[in-house]
Amino acid sequence: PSHIPALLRDLDGFRVEVDEATERADIILDRPPLNIIRMPERDQLAAVFNELDHDERVRVIVLRAEGENFSSGGDIRGFLEATPERVSLLAENIKAPQRCRKPVLAAVHGYCFGVGFELTLACDFRIVAESARMALPEQRIGMIPGSGGSVRLLHMIGIARTKDMTMRSRRISGREALEWGIA
Repeated sequence: PSHIPALLRDLDGFRVEVDEATERADIILDRPPLNIIRMPERDQLAAVFNELDHDERVRVIVLRAEGENFSSGGDIRGFLEATPERVSLLAENIKAPQRCRKPVLAAVHGYCFGVGFELTLACDFRIVAESARMALPEQRIGMIPGSGGSVRLLHMIGIARTKDMTMRSRRISGREALEWGIA
């Protein structure tokens, strides 16, 4: 339809389903098996969260994924090709769930790493399967979690556990996420 912004007409790696009967919208990462998040997808996700936040048919938004993993993280090649100015703005689009006035839930299973994890940390609630493995592994490739996840994590689990996860690229299980207050 013509009222839909051009940015949202050809979604990159995800789809949106709105169920008017339950007043629920699902944003579904749909690039299995790893649901890698590419650079264009980041901007589109932010725009979709904004659209759904203003959609009168929707009272709750659920972020979930197809396949056996939530997301193994971002497309590294995209970082290397992006300008420094573009990279400096990445936290803004990943913050989109946090800006929503409506409740946003993340349903997490399998790998939930890097920007995928950062995106769930910007949601109001994380429902985590025992199969989940969550991490900010950027340190292993000489990068930092640059989309705001480490700061959000700090407020949830404290400085010692945040340093343990980010500096050591430590993976935690779904059970640990629950015990630590992430889920």
